[in-house]
Amino acid sequence: MKIYIGCDHAAFEEKEILKKFLTDLGHQIDDVGTHENSRCDYPDYASALAKGVVRDGVKGILLCGSGIGVSMVANRYKGARAALCRTEKDATLSIEHNNANILCVGARINTMDEIKSITKAWLGAEFQEGRHTDRVAMFNDIGEDV
Repeated sequence: MKIYIGCDHAAFEEKEILKKFLTDLGHQIDDVGTHENSRCDYPDYASALAKGVVRDGVKGILLCGSGIGVSMVANRYKGARAALCRTEKDATLSIEHNNANILCVGARINTMDEIKSITKAWLGAEFQEGRHTDRVAMFNDIGEDV
């Protein structure tokens, strides 16, 4: 599966580890940056990732210090459904009930092992459709066009 990945300087090292983890699982990774741990602005990378995810109909993973900033930016784009997840349960429910297409995690909040397990749970979950389909459709068209 193709997965976009992006981060700011606060999560650069975690992003690099997660890229290898995902590649080892057989995924194709498209890294939108940052490509170094120098100070940068997370909205640039969250925007690039959200646009790519919506345009290509794939999934994406965003990391920053808390995960909050990148999720706020990504959710500004029509068709982006970014979920800030702190636990495997959050990750699973974000797919099952909300069909999230962007996972957001905080490198200063979760350990690397937790980030890997959250990511694995997120990728392994399936949208339950049914009553959730109408709810997702209600907010899917809100936001800025890509």
